[in-house]
Amino acid sequence: MTISSDSFYDRQETTPLIDALTTLKNKPDAAFYVPGHKRGQGISDRLESLLGKTVFQADLPELPELGNLFAPDEAIEKAQFLASEAFGADRTWFLVNGSTCGVIAAIVATCGPGDKIIVPRNAHQSLIMGLILSGAVPIFLNPEYDPVWDLALSITPKALEAALKENSNVKAVFLVYPTYHGICGDIQAIATITHRHNIPLLVDEAHGAHFKFHEALPSSALSMGADLSVQSTHKVLSAMTQASMLHIQGDRINPQSISQALQLVESTSPSYLLLASLDGARQQMALQGEKLLTQTIELSKLAVEKIKAIDNLSVLEFKEKRPGFHDLDITRLTVNVTGLEITGLEVDDIFREKLEVTAELPMLSHLAFIISIGNTKQDINKLIDAFKTLSHYFCSSSNSLFSSSPHLLNPSPLKLSPRDAFFAPKQTVKIEQSIGQISGELICPYPPGIPVVMPGEIITSEAITYLTTIQELGGVISGCTDTTLKKINVVVN
Repeated sequence: MTISSDSFYDRQETTPLIDALTTLKNKPDAAFYVPGHKRGQGISDRLESLLGKTVFQADLPELPELGNLFAPDEAIEKAQFLASEAFGADRTWFLVNGSTCGVIAAIVATCGPGDKIIVPRNAHQSLIMGLILSGAVPIFLNPEYDPVWDLALSITPKALEAALKENSNVKAVFLVYPTYHGICGDIQAIATITHRHNIPLLVDEAHGAHFKFHEALPSSALSMGADLSVQSTHKVLSAMTQASMLHIQGDRINPQSISQALQLVESTSPSYLLLASLDGARQQMALQGEKLLTQTIELSKLAVEKIKAIDNLSVLEFKEKRPGFHDLDITRLTVNVTGLEITGLEVDDIFREKLEVTAELPMLSHLAFIISIGNTKQDINKLIDAFKTLSHYFCSSSNSLFSSSPHLLNPSPLKLSPRDAFFAPKQTVKIEQSIGQISGELICPYPPGIPVVMPGEIITSEAITYLTTIQELGGVISGCTDTTLKKINVVVN
């Protein structure tokens, strides 16, 4: 599209999708098009009581003034261009099926059946879906591991270099940056090595959409040389849930391949409310991002200072670079509770039921909290007070309750590609009989959605023990057919 001669800030001030919806929701035409509620006139009373009618007046389909997500023009084209400019991309696609569809599309667009792709073992389950759909064969690299925190770090440049030397026909490298806990690897070195082999670096940057807008945060993936980045604009910025973006730069990835791949995994009836929320989040960060994030960072520092001073608690504060760790997102707060001899899952229950605090991700030994531009000092004070109350009632030095994640310490071998295992004949067996067999399904605690067992892997006793422990302590297990974990689908030999 033609770039306006206006200055960056003049262009970024505009909101093409929001403006178009604002005009159209007040247009007095008789609506004989979808959706069936006809601008809120047909919604249920209970839904109107929950949301009001105003939001439904802007719930519109692909009208001429709005354009089509898969053939963008008018408002969508302008909004996506402004997003590419704000986030430092050559081209940006709006996503209405979360970062999940972006990750799947990235793999489908760059890898075909039998092609190899290097990926970290701690990738989100959407990666596995991309492997199943594309037919690509994963070369798994184990990330570095911190046994004190029971946390996966990043893959290292050294491990990547070795994998590329050992494998031919590698079509792409996939990286998680940052992890769920804000841990960032040496992405610049990884990009350099990847490009030396003339293949693209694809980055799951779901939790890093804010990096571009403040110098105190880790550098964004694109600024460090990534060819493609998928960001969950709804996770850390102000877009509505399920609204994300996919960015590319350079010439290693064909934009048309991305567009075609997205048609496989996104609805032909996208929500323009979600698209407009991306438009608004982009404008907000382009114009106010640094100011808003400065406030957020100050709140994060306050939380770290006060919580680490509480007895029997510790806060994740990696500072020195080491293999698998290059930087830490200060807005991601991780608190270790092993000193209280209570699990993070139990803490989460207490916080929600008694203390009016909800974590993003409770795990066995710690809890992660996302501090974003939407949090207030009142939120932080409530969090600090909750931990003070917790520490007052629980006190111990024993760590005997906690075990490490088996898929990080002892990854099981991949006997079939995820695609072959997905389509292979299967049988259902009791969980104790599944050990040593090839998994026919994906099983993972959610969140974070990192598979403990994936299709094609050998099921180990360690993995089963870990999963049942998580479930017994109140965690949610997703992906499997039998969510009670009494039975598992395995590949028929």
